Amino acid sequence: MGTIQENLQEKDAAVETSPGALPPQVRTRHSLPAKGSCWYCDKPLDSVRKFCGKECADAFDEEAAYTADAIVNPPR
Repeated sequence: MGTIQENLQEKDAAVETSPGALPPQVRTRHSLPAKGSCWYCDKPLDSVRKFCGKECADAFDEEAAYTADAIVNPPR
């Protein structure tokens, strides 16, 4: 058990490395706006969700790895 100062420094270091540790497609998937339908299969959804399930979210990530344009310029 360290001092309070040491604990704060460790927490700051963890926070600084966390955003860069995520794969780019995960950060981008989370930055997509909810549009009322699944971003992958267009199944109707509520105004909060972006994908209807893990399968569609994973498929979107896989497709986005091959077509970066799907993430950079999402359809409106």
